[in-house]
Parts: sequence; structure tokens; C-alpha cells
Amino acid sequence: MKIESRIEKGLSQTLNRALRTGAPPTLAAGVRYCIFPGGARIRPKLCLAVAESCGDDQPELATAAASAIELLHCASLVHDDLPCFDDADIRRGKPSVHRAFGEPTAVLVGDALIVLAFETLSHQIERAPDRAARLLRITAGSVGMPFGIVAGQAWEDEPEAILADYQRTKTGSLFAAATEAGAVAAGGDATIWRMLGERLGEAYQVADDIQDVAGDTDRIGKPTGQDEMSARPNAVLHHGMEGATKLLKQLVRDAMDAVPPGPGSDRLQKIIEKESKRFMPSEVMHDAA
Repeated sequence: MKIESRIEKGLSQTLNRALRTGAPPTLAAGVRYCIFPGGARIRPKLCLAVAESCGDDQPELATAAASAIELLHCASLVHDDLPCFDDADIRRGKPSVHRAFGEPTAVLVGDALIVLAFETLSHQIERAPDRAARLLRITAGSVGMPFGIVAGQAWEDEPEAILADYQRTKTGSLFAAATEAGAVAAGGDATIWRMLGERLGEAYQVADDIQDVAGDTDRIGKPTGQDEMSARPNAVLHHGMEGATKLLKQLVRDAMDAVPPGPGSDRLQKIIEKESKRFMPSEVMHDAA
């Protein structure tokens, strides 16, 4: 089964189990609205690609890990869009969850997705207790304190934040979790895969910073100009457009170099190359070449 199909099937099964008869209808609708249709699914793709490179001897465990990573990412988007943070009207080209369902429901949707991510992993404990325990620790560390995405969000409210630290927690931590989780789910060595996730995550955040300054709202499916308006750390505001573009290219090269040699290395490098091209405005890449 293709990676994309595994991701969608895994998420569908997870939501069907959680949203069976008895769930509050509005909350259930909000959760499904947030998950489907999805975005690029780059984090779960990365997780499963690493698992395949490590042998993928427990495909159900790897799919559960990929699903949990995506659920946590979606939860972060719902909360990030709330009026107390970005107050964003659109996400993925449609009204954000709080615009479609109201702010109280949006808060609960984000909360429910976080819990569901860990519940998804907990169902794998009997199948592979040692690996599932490590997956729980990896994912918890990627969303909590001191270096998870919650900490990354919190840095936005501090009077000063080091750009690299902000990017590493805000985005890089969940990417690193995706690569580590893919390795662990397949019985591989997580330590040799972390650098790939960190570098790709940092690249993704720099690309997002560039899109916030130079991107088109209709094309990227979310508002632009948010970082400057909210005085948040941004690679373009810090380095300038040329400097940020050069940094992005270097981070992508570093991510490519961080792919451990093996049967799936070519596929992973193609995923990295494809995503970097997809997320980067072509005119910016051309001007900074």
C-alpha cells in the first residue's frame, strides 16, 4: 500500500473509532472537518518513509505513529488559529475551525485531537510494548516542555526569543519526532534519524516564514503577514529575503545529507526535494539563485 493511502486509512480508522455513536455531534463534526481533507501530510509521510527504510516489520505500529503525529500537528493548527493567537480566518483554503464551529468548539477540537493522538499509540501497547512506550515518550517530548511545539508557541509571548530556538521548538520538534518515531516503530535506531527531522523541520519553518512575507493567501490557504503584525520571530524579518532563502536552501541540503544510507534513502531525498519545491514560491527561488 502506498504511503499516502496508509496515512488516510489510518486516520479514518482512528476517527471512526473515536467518533462512533455517542460523541457530541458538533465536536465530532469539528474534528473530522479539521482532519479531512488534509494538507501535505509531510510529517506522517516522513514517519512512514523512515519506517520503510528501517524494514517496517510492524506496519500497524508505524501507521499508528504516523497518525498520532498528524493528529498532534492538526491540533496545533486549530489552537494556533484561535483569536488569542493568530486569529486566522482560513486554514487549508477553508474557514478555520473556530470560524466554522465557534471558538469553544475549536478549543475542544484541539484538545480532543491531542488526547486522541496518545490514545492511538496506547492501542499498540499490547502489540509491541517496548516500542509503543518509546513512541509515547518521543511524541510527548515533541509537544510538551521544554522543547516541544507548546514551548514553541509560548516563545511567541516572550519579549525576546532566539530565532533558531523558536524554529526548533515550534516546527522542528514534531519533524524530529516523525523521523524518530518511524525508526522506533520499525525497530531501528532513532538517534541516527533525528538530525534529518530537525533540519527538515527548520527548513519547513523558514519556508513558512518566507510564505508569510511573500506568499499568496489563495495559493497557500492561510493568511499572510501575520508574523510582522504580531511581532513574532521570522527568518525574513531577521535575515532579509535573500538571507532567508539562502538559509532555506542550506537547511534542505543539510536534510538531504542527514538521510542515513540504506534502501529507502533515495525515496526520502525525493520527498524532501518535492516538499521544498512545493512550499517555496518559485519567484523567490529564482530571484535568490
